[in-house]
Amino acid sequence: MNKKALFEQLVPFISAVHQTQNDMTKQMPIGELTKAQYGILEYIAVSQPITLSEISDCKDMSMPNTSRELKKLTDKGLCVKISDAEDRRKQYIRLSPEGEALMGMAFGYMEDQLAKKLEGVTDETLEQMIQAMALLQRTIFQAEQ
Repeated sequence: MNKKALFEQLVPFISAVHQTQNDMTKQMPIGELTKAQYGILEYIAVSQPITLSEISDCKDMSMPNTSRELKKLTDKGLCVKISDAEDRRKQYIRLSPEGEALMGMAFGYMEDQLAKKLEGVTDETLEQMIQAMALLQRTIFQAEQ
């Protein structure tokens, strides 16, 4: 398969990932959080510790909007800011214990939704899916460590 064919498969795949994430979270009981606030918490949960600018970049929000939403989340006790030990001007954001509990509930809910979609899938197919996602992560998505 050439790179163009891969690209033609990647575009609908990314769209399907977004739609699936929406389907898996739209009925999630997340209290009074907005979708934007939930998205920020989800990103912090999988990337912490993280900076305000990294959140802004990933969520495609302006720095002032990101800062405002982060303040709301901090006021709700769901995340905390931690100063860098070497550069006190730099701050990292982490989930608070309450935020960890909320995201644990959220990820549990999503896991239940995924289990429903995977009913009847064989162990062999599950292993292939795990390997395929690992390959995508290493090559296309290349999560920075």
